[in-house]
Amino acid sequence: MAHTRSNKRGRRRILRREAPHIVPVVADEAHFARMRSYRTFAFDDHRNYLHQLEGLLRSLTADQVHARLALFDAVDYELFCQEQRLDADSAASRSRYVAEVATTGTTVPYAGQALGRLLSELRDAHACRLTWQAGVEILARAGSCGRCGSDIGRAAFDRAARAVGAVLEAAGCGVHHLVASVAVPGSPLVTALDVRRDAEGALDAHESAVLALTTALAAGIATGSDGGLVLRTETGGSRAAAGRAPTAVSRTGGDEQTPRDVVRGWRLEASVCWLRPLSAAEVFAAYCTDPATREPVAPEPGVEYAPGHALPHPGGELHC
Repeated sequence: MAHTRSNKRGRRRILRREAPHIVPVVADEAHFARMRSYRTFAFDDHRNYLHQLEGLLRSLTADQVHARLALFDAVDYELFCQEQRLDADSAASRSRYVAEVATTGTTVPYAGQALGRLLSELRDAHACRLTWQAGVEILARAGSCGRCGSDIGRAAFDRAARAVGAVLEAAGCGVHHLVASVAVPGSPLVTALDVRRDAEGALDAHESAVLALTTALAAGIATGSDGGLVLRTETGGSRAAAGRAPTAVSRTGGDEQTPRDVVRGWRLEASVCWLRPLSAAEVFAAYCTDPATREPVAPEPGVEYAPGHALPHPGGELHC
């Protein structure tokens, strides 16, 4: 009899290993404070909560259980409960919400990485998803060409994909960081993409980030909005924080320092639905100006600013 019970437990452990786990995380302290208003939410300290969550992830990995981290948005959760007519102060309701997020929201796999890195990956993935969703809505509203009937959104996306491909082709092999910003009506779209290209031309990048950046550019093309693309290429050393301004290579003691990164830029030209390369001076000016205050920003040492590569126009009109 004891042997039979042991076999059952063994089979259940096997099934448990084959059942993936979705682990929710309230990553933002403001959202965590919002969750504390629920009597059934057991935690009152965000740091301790994250520590316990990391322990859970490690225990699942030790048991050979595949786990994915899901972003738990307290505001979105409240809306979900209102729509589904659920009691928000309930563990069962939170479980239903997590199941919904696992299907339609943002999740990232846990592979033993530190929690700080995992949360950063989750936030980046969530930002990409929001940008993609906003861009898709804009493209869907673009409608059809009044003369030929072609889908403007689809044509804009194809044009944006060719532009991104042209930038990466001109950049060559190496580690590249791209940032696209488009001033579409409503809320501007800003998204980033990290790409590694080997000597054979093979690209290594997160598909969701590629899709988000391409969709953002497409939204700008479809609406004729101002926008731009910045490419930062590592040439040695570690890439500095994104968003800082590049500067000319500095000299110390008369010896020229080797630049860590090279930055290039392009402006989205509405008249031709394509990227126009910026001059080195324009790239420097853009990086050395605070976008919010328009005040000068101290240049970043050891970074070379360079003109954008000329990108062959694909020809033709976006629409008649």
